[in-house]
Amino acid sequence: MSDMTRHIHSAFDRDLEGIQAQIMKMGGLVETAIRDAARSLETRDEELAEQVRAGDKAIDALEDSLNDEAARVIALRGPQASDLRVVLSVMRMSANLERIGDLSKNMAKRTSVLTQFPPVNGSAKSLRRMAREVERMLKDALDAYIQRDAELARDVIDRDGEIDQMYNTLFRELLTFMLEDPRSITACMHLHFIAKNIERMGDHITSIAEQVVFVVSGEHPDKPRTKADRTSFDPAYSLDTDGE
Repeated sequence: MSDMTRHIHSAFDRDLEGIQAQIMKMGGLVETAIRDAARSLETRDEELAEQVRAGDKAIDALEDSLNDEAARVIALRGPQASDLRVVLSVMRMSANLERIGDLSKNMAKRTSVLTQFPPVNGSAKSLRRMAREVERMLKDALDAYIQRDAELARDVIDRDGEIDQMYNTLFRELLTFMLEDPRSITACMHLHFIAKNIERMGDHITSIAEQVVFVVSGEHPDKPRTKADRTSFDPAYSLDTDGE
């Protein structure tokens, strides 16, 4: 290998390490956003909710920085095959992390509204448990990426079904509360939107795990993912919960 070739490879490796460090930093911020958004809901902490909303700007800035750096690396280094897969996967992962950050921010936005209503029978604790499982999924997906562990990534993909089941259970509980006490309808609708946001976080984390499998094997997971969220197929519940 010539000195020039070794220099090019060394420069690319440094660029790649920098990009991967940024994606891990972004992932850490998103994990914190999920945790704090759920905690602010359970404890009715409006100040913490505002911190989540303000912190989303840092997540957005990191996505912009990652995309710029990845584009620069592709243009200057011309990575081939597996190296190109890594760069492209980082861009896709950052997009999913940015969406999870937005969903966390949307959760936090509803905290101020929900403090105006009486708590709905332990629903906030159920949502925090659901959020905790999603946070664990994200941590494992990021660990799988760093370790290039396709089996751990596939385990994360499989666990998305558990999030869907938790969502379905909570949805039925909220529906029961609304039927039994019409005064709870407004609060229950906000709680439902939050539950749907968390369920969608699971979908984005699954996409991150699928990128890990792609990086390791060069192929996307061959098993189609079956959604366990049955409410998605009912037009009565196809409400937009991703809006700002």
